[in-house]
Amino acid sequence: MKETRPIRFHHRGQIRTVEALPTTTTVLQYLREHAHCTGTKEGCAEGDCGACTVLVGELDAAGELQLSNVNSCTQFLPTLDGRALLTVEDLGSSSAMNPAQQAMVECHGSQCGFCTPGFVMSLQACYESCDKAPSRQELADALSGNLCRCTGYRPILDAGQRMFELPVQRIDRAPIAEALRGLQEPLHYAAVNPAFNDRIDQFMAPQTVARLAELRSAYPKARLLAGSTDIGLWVNKQFRDLGDLIYTGRVAELREIREGADGLWIGAAVTLEDAWAALCNIEPHLRELWLRFASPPVRHAGTLGGNVANGSPIGDGPPALIALGAEIVLRSVRGQRRMGLEDFYLDYMENAMAPDEFVEALVVPAKPANRQTRAYKIAKRYDSDISAVCAVLTLDFDGTKVQAARFAFGGMAATVKRAAKTEAAVVGQAWTEATMAAAVAALAQDFTPLSDMRASSGYRARVAGSLLKRLWLETRADAPLSATQVSVWQA
Repeated sequence: MKETRPIRFHHRGQIRTVEALPTTTTVLQYLREHAHCTGTKEGCAEGDCGACTVLVGELDAAGELQLSNVNSCTQFLPTLDGRALLTVEDLGSSSAMNPAQQAMVECHGSQCGFCTPGFVMSLQACYESCDKAPSRQELADALSGNLCRCTGYRPILDAGQRMFELPVQRIDRAPIAEALRGLQEPLHYAAVNPAFNDRIDQFMAPQTVARLAELRSAYPKARLLAGSTDIGLWVNKQFRDLGDLIYTGRVAELREIREGADGLWIGAAVTLEDAWAALCNIEPHLRELWLRFASPPVRHAGTLGGNVANGSPIGDGPPALIALGAEIVLRSVRGQRRMGLEDFYLDYMENAMAPDEFVEALVVPAKPANRQTRAYKIAKRYDSDISAVCAVLTLDFDGTKVQAARFAFGGMAATVKRAAKTEAAVVGQAWTEATMAAAVAALAQDFTPLSDMRASSGYRARVAGSLLKRLWLETRADAPLSATQVSVWQA
């Protein structure tokens, strides 16, 4: 074991040094049990309710402090190394509340108060990122990761607008940024894990792709950790033994987004929020899927690379990427290799990645000028819910004929996959109602979906066919329907 050091981060106006706590101690546990900052609450312990919302600050490439709201219940404490942690105790003072807090009081946005600190922190994140008051829908989107069970959302949305009318009082970022500049070193942390026979677990946070590859080769049994929005639940809900962890979140090369000759490069450690923003720049029809992918606190922590590597058949990232023709870039000490993302998935939760490999990036080719794309997510709730069916469908046209089609479905099989026979039914054909009907009929040959708590097999099959019909209605040559005509959520 190489030389280790404590975890260091900025909190409550000073640098905190933490050692001896298990590597899977969550930020929430640290706050409540060790820092005694109990304003942050535990509700669901899985990143759904938002009672544990905090702000995390880190330096960007220009050395400026960027703030984002995340769920502290799923974040492991070592991921804070080199960063700043702000909680509800950091807002306002003993003599005066800050605008987010004051607005909640004035607008009667709190009743029992349990959810209030989380709402205030998400409101503060919105306040820090906006120059003017957002619309009520924009506020609703920003608060989609926070649940209230007694006050209701109208007064909270009122507070979100009211806080922009009060005297400006933003977080002073300069002293925090200055403090963090001295903390930007690789982390190798080790601590005893009493739950597993006092074993010593390691948390390694390299800062280069080359070093990450070396660690992946040296510790093939170590768990790769990105945003921990999924792995955090393995600990909180399943009490799983993670062992050694290799963290990808400090590798600058994995956090790059760039456009090149082969398309859009999205590093594996790019957050979901930034990755979806980049995808929507090249394909605006993905926007609703972006907004409905979990919630801002989850998207600010989770990564697109992690979503892809996880390989869940109901993940919303892979259908979009597969439909767009994305390649996955794998890396190891042996070098780099690429493959189509659709070829990466072998079976349920199985993929083609070797034990010493990791996901380096996703590459999305340029969009053809004659392409039509639509993305549909069917779930029980509109916001922050798991898909029963996710479909991302692309059609490339040559005049009125379909030149190429890529129909990617999640929730319909053991993996996210393309509907090959359905695609074959439309390629080379005029895009007519009859062609669409042939595609719907072919869909039954592509999928025999399972029944589970989210939806029955019959429901999934019927919904998938209906989405093909909706695709035709929106893209037909004669009087295509607009978004406001096909969705109750569009105004």
